[in-house]
Amino acid sequence: MANTDIEARKQELLNQGYTEVYTRTKVLTDAVMHYCPGCGHGTTHRLVAEVIDEMGIQDQVVGVSPVGCSVLAYNYFDVDFQEAAHGRAPALATAIKRLNPDTFVFTYQGDGDLAAIGTAETIHACNRGENITMIFVNNGIYGMTGGQMAPTTLIGMKSATTPYGRRVDLNGYPLRITELISTLPGTYYVTRQSVQTPAAVRKAKAAIRKAFENQKLKKGLSFVEILSNCNSGWKMTPVQANKWMEDNMMPNYPVGDIKVDGKLVDNVDVARLAVDHPLTVMQ
Repeated sequence: MANTDIEARKQELLNQGYTEVYTRTKVLTDAVMHYCPGCGHGTTHRLVAEVIDEMGIQDQVVGVSPVGCSVLAYNYFDVDFQEAAHGRAPALATAIKRLNPDTFVFTYQGDGDLAAIGTAETIHACNRGENITMIFVNNGIYGMTGGQMAPTTLIGMKSATTPYGRRVDLNGYPLRITELISTLPGTYYVTRQSVQTPAAVRKAKAAIRKAFENQKLKKGLSFVEILSNCNSGWKMTPVQANKWMEDNMMPNYPVGDIKVDGKLVDNVDVARLAVDHPLTVMQ
């Protein structure tokens, strides 16, 4: 159905007394997203776009897309975008922000891009306290390239490159990059959220809004991790993948604020979370 037909039908229903309860944000383009049905990327895109829309900053935003599942993010946001080399989004975002300090700059990266090939750029941008927003989608696997082991893949978790499960003696431990960067002096706000339920979506949106508000106030770097499923990479239905994420990912990557207003949250033992392994061994 063409957009004109949709608008005509919408107006017809409004004239009949129906009430509009949801309006799609204009910050998202009309491009059909390429993400697998049930993937958390689409929901996370919508949240970022809604925050930009509600803050009235659409013409002031520059996004930086990575290499990975969200490599085509620039097709879906109606804002200025730059495409970074694999893992280099924080470096590119640093340059954009320093050359255009009044813009709102955000990176959007997956676990392979941000926590593997881009680890150095991530760590140093966070340590410098660049006044940018980083959105990190963690699904525990390399989704775009066929389901290989990622830095965040759980112990015992099967993937294309760990068909019998991730082994500590061979593959090392999962990397809790979010806990690590929370200890750096340049990070002002660090949180981990998820988007598998309506309640989780609301909390994730509030976190993303806070991250952009912090940038407006020139507070330094805000880092928002979003736990997501990867139903195609995990070989599950979307419903099964969400349940598996709750049962297995969340004990290893607990959701909630880790650092707020430049201070570690009192009830979060960052040192324990960063080094205690394994919390859950996959069977």
